[in-house]
Amino acid sequence: MSEEHPFIRYFNRELSWLNFNERVLHQARDPQTPLLERVRFLSIFTSNLDEFFMKRVGYLKRVIGRGLLQVGHEGSNPIELERLIREKVHALLEVRTHCFYDEIVPALAEQGVVFLSWKDLSESEKQAAQDYSRQKVFPILTPLAVDPAHPFPFLSNLSVSLGVRLQHPQRKDHMFARIKVPSVIPQWVLIEGETSPPTFRLLSLVDLITHNLDELFPEMEILNVMPFRVTRNADIDLLSDDVEDLVDVVEEELRQRRVASVVRLECADQTDTPILEMLQEELEITPADIYQGSGELNHYALNEIAALPLPQLKYPPHHPVVPAALHDEGVTIFKSLAERDVLVHHPYESFNASVLRFIEEAVNDPHVLAIKMTLYRAGENSPIIPLLIEAAEKGKQVVVVVELKARFDEARNIYWAEMLEKAGVHVAYGMVGKKVHSKIILVIRREGQDYRMYGHVGTGNYNADTARFYTDIGLFTCDPQVTSEMIDIFNFLTGLSLKKNYKKFLVAPLNMEKRFLDLIQAEAEQAKNSRPARIMAKMNSLEDQRICDALYEASQAGVKIDLIVRGFCTIRPGVKGLSENIQVRSAIGRFLEHSRIFYFQSGKSDPLEGLFLMGSADWMYRNLNNRIETILPVTDLKNKKECWKILTYMLEDQQQTWQLLEDGTYHPPAPVREEGLLGVHDRFIARYKKRSEKQKKKRGSR
Repeated sequence: MSEEHPFIRYFNRELSWLNFNERVLHQARDPQTPLLERVRFLSIFTSNLDEFFMKRVGYLKRVIGRGLLQVGHEGSNPIELERLIREKVHALLEVRTHCFYDEIVPALAEQGVVFLSWKDLSESEKQAAQDYSRQKVFPILTPLAVDPAHPFPFLSNLSVSLGVRLQHPQRKDHMFARIKVPSVIPQWVLIEGETSPPTFRLLSLVDLITHNLDELFPEMEILNVMPFRVTRNADIDLLSDDVEDLVDVVEEELRQRRVASVVRLECADQTDTPILEMLQEELEITPADIYQGSGELNHYALNEIAALPLPQLKYPPHHPVVPAALHDEGVTIFKSLAERDVLVHHPYESFNASVLRFIEEAVNDPHVLAIKMTLYRAGENSPIIPLLIEAAEKGKQVVVVVELKARFDEARNIYWAEMLEKAGVHVAYGMVGKKVHSKIILVIRREGQDYRMYGHVGTGNYNADTARFYTDIGLFTCDPQVTSEMIDIFNFLTGLSLKKNYKKFLVAPLNMEKRFLDLIQAEAEQAKNSRPARIMAKMNSLEDQRICDALYEASQAGVKIDLIVRGFCTIRPGVKGLSENIQVRSAIGRFLEHSRIFYFQSGKSDPLEGLFLMGSADWMYRNLNNRIETILPVTDLKNKKECWKILTYMLEDQQQTWQLLEDGTYHPPAPVREEGLLGVHDRFIARYKKRSEKQKKKRGSR
């Protein structure tokens, strides 16, 4: 099959990604998902789609514009792929509209959340809404005319606008104006009513502005109003090998992204032809770039609904527990790590009580001499940045590798980097041409006459906000073989060390892909020799062609391969003679699966004696070749058991896990949940809660 039909070996990554977002949309449609969480999933779906157009469709249009029309390894050329994407997106948007207006809105009305249009308001309610508008909305609106004296205004990325067609009493031709709907104020206006019990009666900001435009355009006839939104290309890369100042280049990329070409125009179902034609001409887009739908279904407006103070319509509160190995408050993390490596699993186990505590103790410990760490996405109000500044002010050597080109976090990372530098922190700005995606922290501590090093290797960002709903694992260790190699990795990042012979770590782009390929091939050899052979791998995305081909060969050799891939996946499972031993699953639910764990049985009869690895990389070409990534073996038996539990729980789940089929579709979880049977996320919550309570009892009995 592979030689006669080489293109059917792989799925297309863009179409596979859209399938992933369809699974997110399914969560919004699932009546067993709490009602406001369904709205939040709609918001996530919409935000995901925005990013997809900015990055992937933007890249595709750039490729087409350059005339690079060759057929990809999955069998489609860029023009055909753009058509397939368009068809899929239109179908998804229809489902989104039906989901919100026909399923969620009626269900919310039963719970006291009612969406109003202007015509639904009484005269007194209209007066109150107009008073609010005059005080809080109209002062920040700026109508921009479009005529020979007023050029077409700049439209910022993802901003909602109103296109207005007007008739001046002294002119025969129509006039046009654009009004930007402000995002700095609530997108929904609460209409007070005398109701019991209390309800939320909401009018959209777009509707409020639309029906009061006569105050902006007095004595003019408003012929039509059309809400719309533009998406601009974010696939801009100005880097070259001879860059003199990385900060300047990234800042220039941000400036160019702001005015980049438009890749999508979204507008209301009821369009105004003259306005639409003008937008099409001014934005230099084709009818194929226009997507019709509700202007209210944008990410920000949906998030406001999801944030309504109705806890009964949300998931039960989740409180991360203190990791069992770090439960004793009287014992420092350094003392705990001197006894054994510690594996933590977020968000079930607390990020603040583990990673943040590790940094805090390092800052406040007079014996700590140096702190080194990487930062990819630290978050908007990171508690880590002040700690690193405090450490520098206390005279400790602090080294931070800040990745300036973390997509959509560039401006924030530049801000953090400059703040750290001003405080005396040694800041390295990543590497030209290679994103630093590795998640590592190293603490150097004086103990007696010697130095001892303590490290953390993670799968997720050092971000206290996302750690509350991303599933990630992190490994704390003071193994000298590991920490000495961490020194080498930091020297590679800050001083361009050329060391390549890492024994513990798999480091991309130096040795990681080759090591993974060797491990997959070795597993195939085990199967050929009738020894136990199994591969399990959990990651965000899978599309590296060499890895896929190696997995196909291992499958043909008889290796059982279980892949847990949350996002897009280009490998085709279940094909006789090619991949019948490969299964692919994807879990979608309350938390975003983000951890990367890899397992190779290596011929061992006891599965726990096999090789476990964890770290920052997915099996993607960019991770293995164009990023700095770190993967580390897990050697402590207790931590191996934990990794095994994570993998097996995911594979056993029937409540929120989808299975990828040979034809590229995903088989959904059971539509009716078995009573008492927990989904994988709730199962983990219960497991860690039980373990924490057991640890508390153990401490109380001392």
